[in-house]
Amino acid sequence: MSQWKELEQRFTERLSLKRRPVSVTILDSEPADIPKFAGTEPSGCSFWRLAADGKSFYTVPSDHFNCPVGSYTHRIDLPEQRKNELNETLSLMFSVEYLQPEDVAKVPQLPKTPTAVVYAPLGDSPIDPSVVLFSCRPRAAMLLQEAASRANAASPLPILGRPTCMAIPAAMSMGTTASLGCIGNRVYTGIEEDDLYVAVPGNQLAAVDQALATIVAANSAIENYARSRRAVLSTA
Repeated sequence: MSQWKELEQRFTERLSLKRRPVSVTILDSEPADIPKFAGTEPSGCSFWRLAADGKSFYTVPSDHFNCPVGSYTHRIDLPEQRKNELNETLSLMFSVEYLQPEDVAKVPQLPKTPTAVVYAPLGDSPIDPSVVLFSCRPRAAMLLQEAASRANAASPLPILGRPTCMAIPAAMSMGTTASLGCIGNRVYTGIEEDDLYVAVPGNQLAAVDQALATIVAANSAIENYARSRRAVLSTA
């Protein structure tokens, strides 16, 4: 069994995950032995859905052109004939007060344009991940964040919101990052209403995994302690 399959198995069991964690790898060249994505999707995060469903593949920048905001976070320039689409999308978001103009400058981006991006379920990852995306319930996110803190792998950032895709560059540059998601991501990926995301840098995944074993056991002990105190001391 590969290390990635073992890691996915442990994370799934400890966190009671319903959806497979997704490995995302940013590359400077196209990989030779990984299938290239064929087709179209409306957003970059749509590729997360495909990977969570079991597909392994890589994309090139043009596969991301349908998502102006995702292209922005991944530092992908739209072709000349489509450059207005980012401004059109932002104008819509400003007009309905979904975003304010000053919010745009706060959105993290990749440091440079990727030549290829590999997506796969963590356990089937054909290459070391840059980031692993966990779609999970708040309790599981709590455990992941506590494990990341114990492993000195946690980002100092507050929990992120829109756009969800900025969690990838944020995690790569700052450490394990939580995101509440955004409405576009929820439509395109189909995650549950009460799920959120935790993005863990691939090079810190083993440390977070090791810390998670301790954190899960510790939370079980503290839960039992709190339940016993509640039973004895709660009178209202």
